[in-house]
Amino acid sequence: MPFRIRPDADFTKSFREAAAGELQAARDVIEQRPEGTHQAIHAFRKNLKKVRSLYRLVAADARKFQKQENERLREMARSLSAIRDAEALIETVRYLKSYAPDPEEASSLDRIAAILETRRNWMTEAEAGIEAKLRETSEALKHALWALDDISFPSSPNKAAKLVANGWKRTAAKAHQALEACHGEASDSAFHELRKRTQDYRAHHGLLSPLWPSAMKAKRAAAKELVDRLGHVHDLSVLSDLVEAEPQLFTRSDDLAHLLDAIIRRQQEDRRLALAQAEEIFADSPDEEARRVGLLWNSLRK
Repeated sequence: MPFRIRPDADFTKSFREAAAGELQAARDVIEQRPEGTHQAIHAFRKNLKKVRSLYRLVAADARKFQKQENERLREMARSLSAIRDAEALIETVRYLKSYAPDPEEASSLDRIAAILETRRNWMTEAEAGIEAKLRETSEALKHALWALDDISFPSSPNKAAKLVANGWKRTAAKAHQALEACHGEASDSAFHELRKRTQDYRAHHGLLSPLWPSAMKAKRAAAKELVDRLGHVHDLSVLSDLVEAEPQLFTRSDDLAHLLDAIIRRQQEDRRLALAQAEEIFADSPDEEARRVGLLWNSLRK
């Protein structure tokens, strides 16, 4: 089922269908795990991010529902985060290797990736309750699906247009605020916030793509590139934190030196590129974007 909301359909029905499609996909992948547990958790988390972005779009008009369900979905993702985070660290080292300036650094990063693979495997084996957690997650997703029966919106097309435009404006405004906080001596958390707000912005372009398919597709693709780059920025920070928290993992001082050099080099460059991308993506004002979305919605609803 496409993750879409159309202006020519009943808003409540479209909202429920969009959310239910992602929630059911998350439940299916957790239960069936066609590519293994690691990939299932990764896919499940992506489904949940899209649903949480959808709920943020209507937050002002469904405060109780959004707060309750956002908390439910956040706790589900958090309960399965440790193993996925361990996998992400391995992918981050491989990402660093793709930019290694010489064979010596590349070899060091290969050895570190092997260490992190051993760590991930150990964590998976030590996580004796993973099957129970997956069953609990499937049950929680069932309740999240049931909760959709309790949410409804006014049937008036004018009210739907206003809801969508206002939700878009809030999303864009939060992204602008997050971008502003990333200038100067910005913290890792500032860039992580920009990533989360860009994820919402990207999801909303997918949700409302019927309004202007070609333009929405192009902007969504640009937002995905930014989300991916900001994801690297965040993962590099997590990897740096791991070095500080678990130094005993890295027994070769030369490998550790190569790793730290690579992290600093790549993170500086990714931050610079991310800011340039974000300035372009968020060039229009939230008010102007919201006005455009409202006009498009009204022009296509009949």
